[in-house]
Amino acid sequence: MGSTVLIVRLALADVRRHKVQAATLLLAVIVATATMTLGLSLRGVSDALYEQTRAATAGPDVVALSGETGPTMTSALTSLTNDPEVVAHHGPYRIVYAGLTTRDSISSPVVVQGFAETPGTLNRPLVTSGHWVRPGGTVLERGFATALGAGVGDHVTIAGRSYPVVGIAVTAATSIYPWAAQIGPYGGPSDYTGLAWMTRSDARALAASRDLPVTTALDLKLRDPGGAEAFLAAHRGFTLRVNLHTWRFTAEQDMVILKDTQPILVVGSWLLGFLAITGVAALAAGRAIERTRRAGLLKAVGATPGLIATVLLTEYLALALIGDALGLVIARLTLPAVASPTASRIGTAELTGSTVAAATVLAMAVAVLSTLRPTLRAMRTATVTALTATAHQPRHRPRLTALSALLPTPLLLGLRLTARRPGRAVLQACSTATTVIAIVALLTLHVQPERGYGLDGSSVLPNLRGEHDRRLLLAVTVLLIALAVVNTLTFTWTTAMEARASMAVARTLGATPGQISAGLSAAQLLPTLPGAAIGVPLGAGLLSLFAAHNAVEPPSSWLLAAALATVLTTAALTALPARLAARVPVAQTLSAETA
Repeated sequence: MGSTVLIVRLALADVRRHKVQAATLLLAVIVATATMTLGLSLRGVSDALYEQTRAATAGPDVVALSGETGPTMTSALTSLTNDPEVVAHHGPYRIVYAGLTTRDSISSPVVVQGFAETPGTLNRPLVTSGHWVRPGGTVLERGFATALGAGVGDHVTIAGRSYPVVGIAVTAATSIYPWAAQIGPYGGPSDYTGLAWMTRSDARALAASRDLPVTTALDLKLRDPGGAEAFLAAHRGFTLRVNLHTWRFTAEQDMVILKDTQPILVVGSWLLGFLAITGVAALAAGRAIERTRRAGLLKAVGATPGLIATVLLTEYLALALIGDALGLVIARLTLPAVASPTASRIGTAELTGSTVAAATVLAMAVAVLSTLRPTLRAMRTATVTALTATAHQPRHRPRLTALSALLPTPLLLGLRLTARRPGRAVLQACSTATTVIAIVALLTLHVQPERGYGLDGSSVLPNLRGEHDRRLLLAVTVLLIALAVVNTLTFTWTTAMEARASMAVARTLGATPGQISAGLSAAQLLPTLPGAAIGVPLGAGLLSLFAAHNAVEPPSSWLLAAALATVLTTAALTALPARLAARVPVAQTLSAETA
């Protein structure tokens, strides 16, 4: 039999014998790699969607905006077209500031751009539903229409006049919803605003009917789009009444809605990766004796150290690669919704090679770091010793033994189990702290004040950035809690299996099954308490790196309740596996140990 076939058969046999461990590793790698992939891909995908929208709509390289109107300002804007770098232009055209109300009484600020009924060669909004503007009708920008819940055939009221929605379109000449205004009335600051288009005559009549604020805009196409910043610098002193926005500025503005999304996903992937390593390491430690004996058998039949290491690591590496592939698929499917929550852009989202490589490295790290120590220990153990490997005998600590003898039986058993495995206790504490950090972040984001996108900041149109961040953070927190639950069950069951002999001896000395069960639970609760206590300040400190200077802190009672709930949940989770382990007959356990 070739070595490759042997390695594959042994790995498959090991997976079949340990299905729960395989599923745990697979789940951990999937959620960690998918989250990291999403976090690392956001900027690239946002830029790609903007570029695709820009290409499909003949987006301008520079947009010139002025808060003033009239022949003088129109002439000043038109003079920009005389620059040798300008090869095409669109406008000047008017932008009218008004309020829009739907049939469902949803009100929002809106800017109405007056366009020709036949679009020109520059700034040609792409109609995705219905048709382009016609007299008496309006076309809504797709991100704005999605937020309003409006479609073709609906009627909207703009500045007191009712207009049918004749089409839905996208454009790259403005930022995504809700930043369509670019500048405010009379050149002042802008508010959250949607975008609509009308014919030039309808826009003019709309402005005149209510004496609404009007600005003037001009779209420019340059000979070299990459020289947009140089063009802006050359005309910076052109006039104080004109604002020049480059296409790069618009692309950067698209990322504003994702400002907090990337930290949520990237930091979340770190935490998920840590929990994955913690849980799989606990499972691997629980199989340390079995792996050592397996290594001894392989040595006895002539296997080299390299072959032994390959056999022991292949199972984990193969599962990690499968989990990595599934995580990348999930990330690819969910990436468009995460990277473009407003529907203002079109196009497809693709993963870059560097992102795929980073996710694969994370998956490999989870597999290797969680199993490296048991693998090295098995390789270094002599053949005879490996074949007769037994449970690790803890060192005798007289002072600790004397101190613990004064405690109630469940706490005494729990303290001794914790002291015998300090490394696992540290991992349990870190796992709890990681979970509390995510819960603190979720509570902190929940209490932040937000200005809605509706008229005058009304929440009738919710703040999409806040909602998007809350949904993502909730998803990450749920995944962290799920892995923490799996880890807690793993820690409890592994500890129970390793302590079968000592617990059986304790029962022969008078301990009841209930006390044994409570002792196993206490072994998990003892490190959980400091983990929950440390998690609260760690979460607050981590958030301070990304939060605004005026961020609101959640009430202390909420944080205390979160830490307490984590401890109580851990107690509940440990009860079942501890109870099942405590019900194993003493004679059966002792007979197995002496066999």
